[in-house]
Amino acid sequence: MATTYAALLRGVNVGGSRKLPMAELRTLMEGLGYTGVRTYLQSGQAVFTASHGDEDSLAADLAAAIERQYGFTVDVIVRDHAYLAAVLRDCPFPAAELEAKQLHATYLSEPVDPGRFAELDQQAFLPEEFRTGDRVIYLYTPGGLGRSKLAEALSRPRFTKGLTATTRNWNTVTKLVEMTGD
Repeated sequence: MATTYAALLRGVNVGGSRKLPMAELRTLMEGLGYTGVRTYLQSGQAVFTASHGDEDSLAADLAAAIERQYGFTVDVIVRDHAYLAAVLRDCPFPAAELEAKQLHATYLSEPVDPGRFAELDQQAFLPEEFRTGDRVIYLYTPGGLGRSKLAEALSRPRFTKGLTATTRNWNTVTKLVEMTGD
């Protein structure tokens, strides 16, 4: 049985030397045997169907193929439609009332105990807020992510140690649910 997934690549095409044209990514993924490969924007999202593997093995296969082809390492998180839809549905913030640039989902490679963030004084960052979910951090940044002190704090190694984390704005979160549900 084939399953539709989204691959989230961390840190490609956002400056620096890790350029990965989406047309080439689609070709690479098709070469791995994935079907229905489509990309969204230029910042490292791809939707595909696979009839073998699980999220972790698919992510590892794609990351290895990118490293072989391009000579650089890219962290990859793969999630299926049901998971992506649950992230959208379970958002603890009023997504319909916010601008997409104010709300983000940071997808995590592993489940995280909320206690990991206990030492972070959330009051110091207000009106910015975050909540944890199933392998996701929901992040409300009224001024946008680029100026967010909370996002900067959450990306520190003491909070991300041992995790792959990649953040998407709410428009992208919504679009990936739509694309994987086709």
